Amino acid sequence: MSFAVLGWPADGPTLSLDHERFSYAGKFVMSSTGKAVVLSDADAAITDDKRDDDSDAVLGAVAFNEDRTDAETLWFRYVTVRADRRGEGLGPRLLRWTVDRASDRGYDRVRIAVNNPFAYEAAWKAGFGYTGEQTGIAELDMEHPPDSALGRHEAGNRVEQYRDGLRTYRGRDVLSDAEREFVAARLDAAPPEPIELDES
Repeated sequence: MSFAVLGWPADGPTLSLDHERFSYAGKFVMSSTGKAVVLSDADAAITDDKRDDDSDAVLGAVAFNEDRTDAETLWFRYVTVRADRRGEGLGPRLLRWTVDRASDRGYDRVRIAVNNPFAYEAAWKAGFGYTGEQTGIAELDMEHPPDSALGRHEAGNRVEQYRDGLRTYRGRDVLSDAEREFVAARLDAAPPEPIELDES
């Protein structure tokens, strides 16, 4: 498995994904966001002239753009993992890897708005923290580095920060049975440890 930035927002990269295997596939065709991907093997490569042919190599993708009012903040807009590879931890690894590339590029923070508890958990594993704010249509706002997102919590109280987000989901009527069970099981648990990437 390997990771690649296909381009930053100003580069206008596009990516064609199969809508039956990837959620939000249509959002990756737009050229207004940057794109990063996780690929099936270290030899896989996606080039402009072969993107449609190489779509089987893509296991996951993230689209991102710069904040409109803060040039030091990058927003992750859409994250998707191929349906047959969900649950393997690819999403959190892709997010974490892309956060590191954003930092290398000079961004001080990265933000993401998540609309379900599974995405919340994935972003948490990637090192994000819940800000206590909501944006869009019932999306929880998360930020990396996590200590900048502690907001109303005491410094270092990541357990309450984590559970606060889960409690927000618990109060929603629109959760699926699987999401409801997930939240109930995680509410009294310790937050997952952020993943570390082995980039050797």
